[in-house]
Amino acid sequence: MKAFKLGFAICLAGIMGLGSVLQSDNTAARKVVVITVDSSINPSSAEYIHSGIKQAAEINAECLIIKLNTPGGLLSSTREIVTDILESQIPVAVFVYPGGSQAASAGVFITLAAHIAAMAPGTNLGAAHPVTMQGEQDSIMNEKATNDAAAFIRTISEKRSRNVKWAEDAVRKSLSITETEALKEHVIDLVAVSINDLLEKIDGRQISLTSGNRVLNTRNAGVINIEMSFKQRLLSLLSDPNIAYILLMIGIFGIMFEFYNPGAIFPGIVGVISIVLAFYSLNTLPVNYAGLALIIFAVILFLLEIKIISHGILTIGGAISLVLGSIMLIETKSTLEAIKISWQVILVMVIFTTAFFLFAIGFGIKAQSRKPTTGVEGIIGETGEAISDLDPEGRIMVHGEHWSAESEEGHITRGTRVTVTRVSNLKLMVRKKT
Repeated sequence: MKAFKLGFAICLAGIMGLGSVLQSDNTAARKVVVITVDSSINPSSAEYIHSGIKQAAEINAECLIIKLNTPGGLLSSTREIVTDILESQIPVAVFVYPGGSQAASAGVFITLAAHIAAMAPGTNLGAAHPVTMQGEQDSIMNEKATNDAAAFIRTISEKRSRNVKWAEDAVRKSLSITETEALKEHVIDLVAVSINDLLEKIDGRQISLTSGNRVLNTRNAGVINIEMSFKQRLLSLLSDPNIAYILLMIGIFGIMFEFYNPGAIFPGIVGVISIVLAFYSLNTLPVNYAGLALIIFAVILFLLEIKIISHGILTIGGAISLVLGSIMLIETKSTLEAIKISWQVILVMVIFTTAFFLFAIGFGIKAQSRKPTTGVEGIIGETGEAISDLDPEGRIMVHGEHWSAESEEGHITRGTRVTVTRVSNLKLMVRKKT
């Protein structure tokens, strides 16, 4: 009997141990991929999210979590991201996190498009709708763009069964709400304090995908964090309009300085690299070529000021042209796009550019036009003394050096002060000093 009880206990322990191992293996097999978007929405963000969804699908992850903190960005990139989320073969959860973060403007579209929308305490969700001063025609164009964005966000909200009215008002009226208000208004699905808390709360939820329904099994799942690649980080940095603008100006400075001071080399190298990066950056942004033309025109006016005496008129015109061009350089299709050049950056660059062309380039040109003081050219116009009779040839002393000389006025006696008029085959042509 005792042997039977002992055998039964061993079997029971074995079964429990096997179950524990199977459960452990199952837990280890379940993965959740997490990516972090903590910048404006741009082509780099779109590529990062696209690759995150692709990698999560390749390992058959339970879901992809996008930690989001953004002031907004380009609607074109936003549409790419929303399309990727709507067509994703794995569940996508957007988590506005950590506390103090926001999902503004383009971030609202991305959050509402997710299969699961979550926010952390102390965050907010809303569409930024800045006021423009571009005139009636631009107001009409902005209204068309706003109507298009409103229709887009209605489609997203209906697809995810969210509050359609609030979503449209967020676009048209720039509404912004906290996480508790968003949960109450059925704009988001839940509030979580951390990634682990989020995984606990979404565990067991049924998600509708294009390929069918899927039940999440995220409790105790392994978390895989995927960071931006170096290329994506570089593209994200270059997609900042302020960086693009600064690179453009540095490129202009470097190339012009090298052009007016040949042989400096370093400014030219920096200028070419900066201008290439600037054009690459501007290629990812909505550029207004009228603004770019005004910046180039400003540079031309500054250069003319150096060569033409205008009593400051060309400088004033260049500064005004540079300010207007800088303001117009980035032209968004809608006021919903939070992409612009900072006023502080514009003012600093205008002041620096004006000083650069008035002083740095000016000094370079003046140095080139200054009369030579060394070598054969530097001796023309100098005064010397005849150390022998010139009849018409002889010897003179100039700058403490003995030179062969020839008089252009006939006989010149020794000790006479003479002026060098020109140089011919290393022989100085001289006249009596008047």
